[in-house]
Amino acid sequence: MDNQTQIRNFCIISHIDHGKSTLADRFLELCNVVEERKMQSQYLDMMDLERERGITIKLQPCRMNYDFEGKNYILNLIDTPGHVDFGYEVPRSLAAVEGAILLVDASKGIQAQTLANLNLAKEQNLVIVPVVNKIDLPHAQTEQAIKDLAKLLEIQEDEIIKISAKLGTNIEQVLQAVIKKVPLPKGDLEKPLRALIFDSKYDSYKGVIAYVRIIDGKISKEQKFYLIKSDRQSEVKEVGYFKPEFFEQKELIAGEIGYVATGIKEIEKVRVGDTITNNKLLVINKSVQSLYGYEEPKPMIFASIYPENPDDYDILKQGLEKLKLSDASLSFDMEAKMALGRGFRCGFLGMLHTEIVIERLRREFNLKLIVSTPTVIYRIIDKRGKVFSTHSASDWLDSSQIQEIQEPWIKLEIIIPNSYLGSAMKLFETLNGKYIETKYLGSNSMVLVYEAALREIIVNFYDKLKRATEGYGSMNYEILEYRKGDLVKVDILVSGEKQEALSQILSNDSALKDSSKLIKKLKDVFPPQQFSVPLQAAIEGKIIARENVKARRKDVLAHIYGGDYSRKRKLLERQKKGKKELKEKAKTKIPAEVYLKIFT
Repeated sequence: MDNQTQIRNFCIISHIDHGKSTLADRFLELCNVVEERKMQSQYLDMMDLERERGITIKLQPCRMNYDFEGKNYILNLIDTPGHVDFGYEVPRSLAAVEGAILLVDASKGIQAQTLANLNLAKEQNLVIVPVVNKIDLPHAQTEQAIKDLAKLLEIQEDEIIKISAKLGTNIEQVLQAVIKKVPLPKGDLEKPLRALIFDSKYDSYKGVIAYVRIIDGKISKEQKFYLIKSDRQSEVKEVGYFKPEFFEQKELIAGEIGYVATGIKEIEKVRVGDTITNNKLLVINKSVQSLYGYEEPKPMIFASIYPENPDDYDILKQGLEKLKLSDASLSFDMEAKMALGRGFRCGFLGMLHTEIVIERLRREFNLKLIVSTPTVIYRIIDKRGKVFSTHSASDWLDSSQIQEIQEPWIKLEIIIPNSYLGSAMKLFETLNGKYIETKYLGSNSMVLVYEAALREIIVNFYDKLKRATEGYGSMNYEILEYRKGDLVKVDILVSGEKQEALSQILSNDSALKDSSKLIKKLKDVFPPQQFSVPLQAAIEGKIIARENVKARRKDVLAHIYGGDYSRKRKLLERQKKGKKELKEKAKTKIPAEVYLKIFT
């Protein structure tokens, strides 16, 4: 490599909507990575879904060249998501770099994911480049944001760079600070190959394409390589950089970030966090050791996904396999239900994660889906002391066999402006949790710490927080432990028959209220039959809520224009008798569209 050329590997971290993608756009323009006619807003957000929602879902690397003080620098940028549901992308990015730009919105200040991502960067011992963005906004509180950030990082206020990514103000200062502060990557070109896989995608011709950071050695086209954790050997089909599209090169060397087309078609064989080396013998004789990647994220909530058309099952399976390749937090197992056919029980990190995966399946694989109400994993201890884990009401034990039920609890941290304390505390009261403490973050913001059951926040809590704080509140949470819960299984009966696909696990306190809502919703979407259909909710056989779907009625008297009433009565009695016989013989079948409307 030319002595005048040096490498800097860095990423951008922040809370959601603090301007990461806009700052990345300015970097691309400044370094002439993208032609002006091709440039568009949120350029590194490769999915239409990301641009539509204005959020980053997937990490995205990009290689840039920048001249500074007579030298040419290679800058490898990784843009990262800011939402808590996609936080698993951040440690993957941090493991591949030496520095991070910590971006804070001047109008919102330090928020939940700002702190969470900063702590992750500190754990990796990364150099932090502090930046305050959106100083051009009329309501920006730039000086306050700088004071709070300086206090958080324990640095001088003049070390923080003030920018407007939208207007391009002081963008060059940020790149120059990266060059000055972020160290050169450590690595030995003469050592055997060691490369960390931090992301991947699938190509039908090239197989799995691994996104890699080369730690030691080098890798080139047609070279043999070995995956340590997967115990798989293959031959490189192609290597190159991100521009941000794939840009083929002859080789990648120590310190660089790029991609390797593995040629491996079995998706599960190339795992994020694995280490690539030259051959198996180096591992056996301990010349090469596996790199420390990062812990795989554990799904926190679960939902069942079924194709509306049973013939689309294989397409759904292939879609989930391909999404999992680049989304290690997605898990799925096959399940089958009498009413819905074959589908999958899928695990997600949160509600937004759930929404994005489902939307990608619908768009990218042209699927129409039925999705169940999300739940968490519960632990059941039976009378013999045996512990069972379940996330489905259909697997729930009979109450006579249950000694104790446990559910996951979280430590919830909410950052709000001081003026919204009252509305935030009212929101907390709905959680039936435990208040821990209040910490002050600067002079205008505070952190409220609360403990609550995970099931309380997985549906709509984030939206409620945004409404209660007029958009200024932010949240982050971490799993604590399993604690005893007062939970019951609520069975849903249609014409007296249990429908396991509709059964739910609810808090004993709210079972009556929530069951009544569900039964009323079911009544509204259930198509009328030739006879009345009773809809019931029951706990241990005791009915706690009921609604009736009225029968579809044919006017058997329409052709009669007079005559004795006894004739009309005879026709009505005959109709009534026929409906009764039909009800006794017929089995009520719930159409797929009913599940679709109930679960959405």
